[in-house]
Amino acid sequence: MEYEFLDLLIKYFDRLILPATIATLRMVMFTMAFGSLFGFGMAVLLTLYGPKGLDPHDRIYRILDFVINTIRSFPTLILIVAMIPVTRALVGSIIGEKAAIVPLVVVATALIGRLLENNFKEVNPQLIEAARSFGASNFQIMFKVIIRESIPAMVSSLTFTTIIIISGTTIAGVVGGGGLGSIAINYGYQSFNNYILYSCVVILVIMVIATEYTGKFFYRRLK
Repeated sequence: MEYEFLDLLIKYFDRLILPATIATLRMVMFTMAFGSLFGFGMAVLLTLYGPKGLDPHDRIYRILDFVINTIRSFPTLILIVAMIPVTRALVGSIIGEKAAIVPLVVVATALIGRLLENNFKEVNPQLIEAARSFGASNFQIMFKVIIRESIPAMVSSLTFTTIIIISGTTIAGVVGGGGLGSIAINYGYQSFNNYILYSCVVILVIMVIATEYTGKFFYRRLK
């Protein structure tokens, strides 16, 4: 019985679980790469043009703020479904890893943009005023003072977002996005196969714990 269990586990792992794990890691990696890039850009603009920003501009800030709040108000599953026409236009399909990455990048961008904006707001205003008194430009203040002082907090924000995106990949899997979520539902839950279902659950838990510990490690090193 024990050997039968091991044989089944190895068979499922090689054919289903390992490829799904790699697919999930790819989705998380690409989502965080693009989401961090776009989210960082939005956070910089929000910090520049905010009511108490370096160069306040009410109209631009309100537009960006509205976009972020609108995206964050959607549950992930609803957003994935609502973005089907956009996803199809961009990648030519609504099924698979690439199709899942598109809405997940939108989720990550809004979340990272808001979190980093809050990180930037926590920088001591006296440092900003001191830099301005020495003739520093807004660009220099942004990148040499605010961002530099916010690095530890940014690590925590990106760690939190990565965990959210890991859970988001499982939601995307329910609607054909692939990865561990798809395997857990289609080959585990719907097929009444507990070996696959709980193997996927354990791997996802390990991913979250590894992400959390990695984020804490870098946070302590940078603090």
